[in-house]
Amino acid sequence: MGSTVESFDYTSLKELLKDTKAEVLTPGDGQEYEDIIQRWSESCVKRASAVVAVKSASDVSAALEQVRKHKLPFTVRGGGHSTSGAASIEDGLVIDLSKMRGVTVDPEARTITAEGGTIWEDVDVAAAKHGLATVGGTVNHTGVGGLTLGGGYGYLTGQYGLTIDNLLSVEVVLASGTVVTASKTTNADLFWAIRGAGQNFGVVTKFTFQGYEQSNPVFSGPLVFPPTALPQIVQFMNKFHETNDGRQTLVVAFSSPPPQNAPVILTQLFHNGTEEEGRAIFGDLFALAPLADMSGTVPYQVVNSLLNASAGSDGRKLFGGGAFKLPLDPSFVEGVYREFQTFVESKENFAVAQSMMLWEVVPYKKVMEVRNEETSFANRGDYYNVATMFKWFDPALDTEMRTFSRSLLKKASETAANRSKDGGVGQYGNYASEEVAANDIFGENVRRLEDLKQKYDPDNLFSHGTKLTPRPLVVVN
Repeated sequence: MGSTVESFDYTSLKELLKDTKAEVLTPGDGQEYEDIIQRWSESCVKRASAVVAVKSASDVSAALEQVRKHKLPFTVRGGGHSTSGAASIEDGLVIDLSKMRGVTVDPEARTITAEGGTIWEDVDVAAAKHGLATVGGTVNHTGVGGLTLGGGYGYLTGQYGLTIDNLLSVEVVLASGTVVTASKTTNADLFWAIRGAGQNFGVVTKFTFQGYEQSNPVFSGPLVFPPTALPQIVQFMNKFHETNDGRQTLVVAFSSPPPQNAPVILTQLFHNGTEEEGRAIFGDLFALAPLADMSGTVPYQVVNSLLNASAGSDGRKLFGGGAFKLPLDPSFVEGVYREFQTFVESKENFAVAQSMMLWEVVPYKKVMEVRNEETSFANRGDYYNVATMFKWFDPALDTEMRTFSRSLLKKASETAANRSKDGGVGQYGNYASEEVAANDIFGENVRRLEDLKQKYDPDNLFSHGTKLTPRPLVVVN
């Protein structure tokens, strides 16, 4: 008989895993333990009973063996960037991939292989040395694993689709501890599930992506406007929706950034081409005389760092997501802005001033070339993502922040409420909190996912996050 969870001594893992290269850290290990349980959001810092910092797929297998044998509650940490709390656990075990950050590039095949604990900075820098890039996020300290397994939008999405659309294969450790490869030709059903619902099926220790030639610099950077410019900015969003050629991306955000904490409208521009072209494409915005213009020509690998300052690691954070359709009525967006700003200003001492609401105009024609049933990811449709990123410091505000975020996103998503049935779910899984149901994220793909859970994880070992349960096999007499 294995020991019960209550009686298990987590410090014994140091002896049990001594033949691996993994490092086992427990609360008695001082600062090293304190450092490894830190997360991008302070609200997601939980005091794990032990952290197993793995360095290989075999280390993961060994850790999962102890999980199964002793029935230990556990979770997996990649980049630690999620705000759902799924990468942390109280009174349980964390399998931590943060020491697996190797990246290899095959310049002839134009492939990029990243270990499970890499962040996008690792990938961008390694690929750039060979004049290559692939579809990553918009902040380079985001984990490759979390963003990829949940879908992945980035500056190159308009040209090449989602991150998962450029995923060629994965190395994954299953609940049984078996290490397998999954691709379109090997374990194809598992590969289907991994692309959108990957956290529910195993621990991915290696990702291989398609790379693309990206030796030229790009035009990118933020413009800052007063709130009075919002109607004209919305009009440009509508125009951009019709005129972009897939090489551009536009993000529009509400915020009150320090040090002034004054309300502004931020726009982040991206054009995969020259500055002359970019300034012409975004000419209507430049004509509005921005308060600040920080745009210019930069190497592609720098682009994912431009928003890092607005996504720093201090404070408690909450991401939430919805969808919107263009064209938008400027008065509708102004109404959402007033609701957002009224809430921000209602808190004393600028307590939530660093919060943001983002309208992500990432071209989706390439995304929609892949049907929703072709991968488990089901958020492909003729709409864009809208997101909240609330930031605060007082734990007493936790519930209020979640409640307001849901309410604001519901209002912002009104324009996408009448999506066609086959147009996607309108909920990006990487922006969803843990209480969002699997049906809302995976839509009609849920049934197949539950069947595959029965095949690959029948005991539902990977249950810390979006809830998918194995569908029991029906026995016909």
